[in-house]
Amino acid sequence: MTETLPYAEVIGDPIAHSKSPIIHNFWLKKLGIKANYQTFRVKPDELADYISDRRDDPNWQGCNVTIPHKLAVMDHVSDPGDVRASIGAMNTIARNDSGGLFGTNTDAGGFFAPIADVPLSGQDVIVVGAGGAAQAVLFALSRIEVGSVTIINRNVLKASALLARFGLKGQALEHGSTLPPARLLVNASALGMKGQDELTIDLDGQPDDAIIYDLVYVPLKTKLLRAAESRGLDTIDGLTMLIGQAAVAFEIFFGQAPPLEHDAELRKLLVT
Repeated sequence: MTETLPYAEVIGDPIAHSKSPIIHNFWLKKLGIKANYQTFRVKPDELADYISDRRDDPNWQGCNVTIPHKLAVMDHVSDPGDVRASIGAMNTIARNDSGGLFGTNTDAGGFFAPIADVPLSGQDVIVVGAGGAAQAVLFALSRIEVGSVTIINRNVLKASALLARFGLKGQALEHGSTLPPARLLVNASALGMKGQDELTIDLDGQPDDAIIYDLVYVPLKTKLLRAAESRGLDTIDGLTMLIGQAAVAFEIFFGQAPPLEHDAELRKLLVT
């Protein structure tokens, strides 16, 4: 903790790799806000005590939540937006006007922001993964009434259950299956991330106007995005969603919208 300045943080286990402090502290400096943002490692058996301690700290503005706490944290804070029933995972905890703690999810908004102008209503989509990030993606897709959704996942039953949960029509397939053509393909899994198995997808069957969106940002240029670029397809990298979800959380924590006009400068910091 730094002196008595207001602060927010990101919690998880592990957490040292997080780029969230770079993003939030960059915006705080640009806006001249005297506050800090930091990482804080919280092991699964420490989550309840962490929430209790921070609840009593008047300088704590809230936290972002990452693996493995996005589900468990829902048991410790209020849920005014019924996130448990909708997205099913929380990634942001903050204070309400009376000082109590509530949870929300900024992943869905962060995911959707860069494709908001793409006419996806009635268009087919492929989503890789069935975890917390994938649930935020599927929630967003359900709100814009896309066409058929194909989920690629090791556990096909889990993926099928998510289609039903979000009221989406489509199918669940195992990795390696032949994929249908789609307007949008999203990797919402950890595959392709540094230290994880590669994600191998044959893009030959995808149309020339397909958009390939990879939520992985380490490395920034994943095997999937390189394959898409070699075909001349439009791509969106993981930093786009990372910055987008952080922007929503920043305003919740610090009461001001982040200065997104400095996005190019911020992205340079994040890839060095």
